Amino acid sequence: MNSKSSQALDRLMRVVPAALAGSVVLMMVARGTSMFVQGELDQFIAYAVEMLAGSVALAILVFATPRNNEGLEQRRLAAVEAEAERRRVQRLLQMTDMLQSANGYADANAVLRATVETLLAGFCGALYIFNNSRDRLELSTSWNWPEDERLLKTLSPSLCWALKRGKAHINGNGPGMLRCEHHASGLTVLEVPMMAHGEIQGMLKVATSAEDATARLAEIRPLAEAVADAMSLAVSNIALREKLRTQALRDPLTGLYNRRYMEDALERYASLAERSGTPLSAIMIDLDHFKKLNDEHGHAMGDAVLRAVAGAIIGALRPSDVACRYGGEELVVILPECDHADAMQIGEMLRTRIEALSAIHDARISASFGVASIPETTRTAGDLLTMADAALYQAKENGRNQVASAHRKDLPPIAIAAE
Repeated sequence: MNSKSSQALDRLMRVVPAALAGSVVLMMVARGTSMFVQGELDQFIAYAVEMLAGSVALAILVFATPRNNEGLEQRRLAAVEAEAERRRVQRLLQMTDMLQSANGYADANAVLRATVETLLAGFCGALYIFNNSRDRLELSTSWNWPEDERLLKTLSPSLCWALKRGKAHINGNGPGMLRCEHHASGLTVLEVPMMAHGEIQGMLKVATSAEDATARLAEIRPLAEAVADAMSLAVSNIALREKLRTQALRDPLTGLYNRRYMEDALERYASLAERSGTPLSAIMIDLDHFKKLNDEHGHAMGDAVLRAVAGAIIGALRPSDVACRYGGEELVVILPECDHADAMQIGEMLRTRIEALSAIHDARISASFGVASIPETTRTAGDLLTMADAALYQAKENGRNQVASAHRKDLPPIAIAAE
């Protein structure tokens, strides 16, 4: 029932009782007058008493009916609001249940967009998630955001009042409003930090361009906070799974892949090379005099050098290449679809990059390299690392800080000495 129909019914319920009461009173007065004229005094007195009682009852009916109608209308509106609240709670529960099955951020974003289109219809928004280093938030998804309005790809926590306070904050363009430094939109935006397990996981933004934007955002703030709470738990769980997955695949100190992952990757790439006939190369790397570096400068320095060497290697490789920490200060690089000549050049480039770290850490840093390839030096994946390791020790025997090539049993080793 719309508002106009409700108002018309309310007026009708007010008028009808009054009209009926007036008709009854006129009939009673007419009958009493007839009795009085005919001289029936006793009956007239009795009837007058009855008429007085009836008038009181009619008066109560006339004045009480509108109040009863108002009470009924209030109860009806309360029932409508309760039903709407029940549906919102049910939708939030469905969202929470769906988020438990999300395998990653893409699934969680899809669930969020499907939910807010119903719960927060008429509003636009965006979701930001902390990156791995937690120094900035990155845009994860958005919905209904106007194309002519700016939406930042990254946000700095130090520039956001919602994140600094840990409470929801409204950014607007009106006078007297406290705006975040990152606020660059013409929209009025409600920013809700997403808290889980005692720390902020991200931020939910809900915006509108309506004239009464601040009032509308204040009205839906509890609902937006409920959505943010549900998302924060999902984001926290996804981040935890990603962290565990990373720990299972990568070395915690250097961030390089671990030995187990490298062995699996080598087996896959070797099978692919055998089927397709493409080359496959491996580079074995060992830091020179690393024990001496630890003894003279401490293990903290040694760890810092290992991290720097890992960064230098990753920065020079292709996305398809695999770099791992093989053990201690020994590293391995797998180069799919890379022949022996190119692998030797890559080895020399890595040697130069590692040697350049000496100036940064104020210590002599260098590494020795051994390179082996399929099909140039071996035909099997089982011999690839063995031959690369043998070439590595040949480079060490030749004076270190150089790249040595593996060789067939009937060929002498080839070494490229540093100039």
